[in-house]
Amino acid sequence: MEKYFDHAIELIMSYGPKFILAIITLIIGLWIIKFISKWFVRFMNKRNVDKSLKTFLKSMVSIPLKILLIISVASMIGIATTSFIAIIGAAGLAVGLALSGTLQNFAGGVIILLFKPYKVGDYIQAQGHSGSVREIQIFNTILKTPDNKTIVIPNAQLSNGSIINFSTELIRRVDMTFGIGYNDDIDKAKQTIINLIKADSRILNEPAEPFIAVSELADSSVNFVVRVWANSSDYWSIFYEMQENIKKTFDKENISIPFPQQDVHLHQADISEL
Repeated sequence: MEKYFDHAIELIMSYGPKFILAIITLIIGLWIIKFISKWFVRFMNKRNVDKSLKTFLKSMVSIPLKILLIISVASMIGIATTSFIAIIGAAGLAVGLALSGTLQNFAGGVIILLFKPYKVGDYIQAQGHSGSVREIQIFNTILKTPDNKTIVIPNAQLSNGSIINFSTELIRRVDMTFGIGYNDDIDKAKQTIINLIKADSRILNEPAEPFIAVSELADSSVNFVVRVWANSSDYWSIFYEMQENIKKTFDKENISIPFPQQDVHLHQADISEL
């Protein structure tokens, strides 16, 4: 027993100070990491970083620091950390290769949340889809279509592809095309369109006045291009109502709206010539 007691005393004298120093280092290290995390959160608040990104970035800062702290404490006690570090590195490499696509989506999500090419509520068109942005997640962006369909698009594709954001500007230009027959009066049709535009108080004269001109002599119609400016919230209501108003007014003014037609000519052949 005396032999074991002496051996225990020797171990305590040998590893006791190291263990106490490691505990102190661990406590101080956790306090420093907590301080760094709080400072990083305040920094993100000043930069108006998205709320969903704050928590994730905070974890990305604190977790690696805690891992390094644990490795340092283990080495202070006398635990060999070389193999441990090698295992962590190999595991990290394997996970990185397995999640390469996911990591790309994560990087794309960070870029989107930092540079904000769109935000929640914007109506965008990207990757062959269009809809209102319902949610910006770390890996995906969720769109809601006008007919209430949910579209999930990976952030890597959005951060590396082209995006059309219809909600960025407060005003937009409404482009429309109307056709009349070749036998109709062009000046009368043009004045009719101008009168309808003047009657609509939602149509703006800034940044440019309404533009109406003959754009094409098509196969069966003379086409007018109409360009007017309006608030983005009025875009679709103006577009659809103008189509209806043009049709009703053209009918009252006896201005025809042609549609594609095909003439078929029948030739009677003399049977005796066959």
